[in-house]
Amino acid sequence: MIKALIFDLDGTLVQTEALKAKSYAKAAVELMPSLRQEDVVEGFKDFVGLSRKEVAKGLLSKFDLTEAASARMKEFDVAKPWQAFVDIRLDTYFKMISDPKILKEHLCPYNLALLKWARSEGYPTGLGTMSHRKEAYRVLDVLNIRSEFDVISTIQDVEYGKPDPEIYNLLTEELRVSHDEALAIEDSSSGVKAALAATIGCIAVTTDYTREGVHKLPPSDILRIVDNPSNLLETAKSFISELNSHKRITN
Repeated sequence: MIKALIFDLDGTLVQTEALKAKSYAKAAVELMPSLRQEDVVEGFKDFVGLSRKEVAKGLLSKFDLTEAASARMKEFDVAKPWQAFVDIRLDTYFKMISDPKILKEHLCPYNLALLKWARSEGYPTGLGTMSHRKEAYRVLDVLNIRSEFDVISTIQDVEYGKPDPEIYNLLTEELRVSHDEALAIEDSSSGVKAALAATIGCIAVTTDYTREGVHKLPPSDILRIVDNPSNLLETAKSFISELNSHKRITN
């Protein structure tokens, strides 16, 4: 019996992945002016859903930016090139996620509608994000939806980020449900992998940034992929019913 829903944040409830991509692209061009921002935005798709460190290191390697970032380490008083790269892009990103107009332009309305439905039906809800707490809370507060979650876990609450299942193990424990009593709503392949590794049923609502990666994943009986978000609510209701029926049969 499904007793709780767990939502990802970036790319799932709000398209902050697009904003992150733009901020990394702007920082990359600052480090190497010969780069095109659109190429970095495209390259960002390879790292969607990963931790800040993994995204930064991945882009530094992909676009050969390590030397340029190393030259900025002293400026930011950091020990690693990826940390300098992150610091360069954070100012841009924080400005974007602090602007209600920008965030509302990047809402994922069907995913938010599912969250509202889950709350109206009495499901406890959790949020599991690879964003840092300050970033996540800023987004949630600007959108006035922090209170919609009973439990919020960020990258700072776990040792290993997605696709490791640690954050889902933590959330189910905090929500006081077993893994087969939870349903995850994700958008990226790394998030889906984390949910499935925790043996939690998952609906992947794909975006332009994540669709290709999600469809490359092996099929699973506890995974449903939604490419058209307008179908999400009906898919969720049907999948919950299916999972509940399967649980009754196996019992």
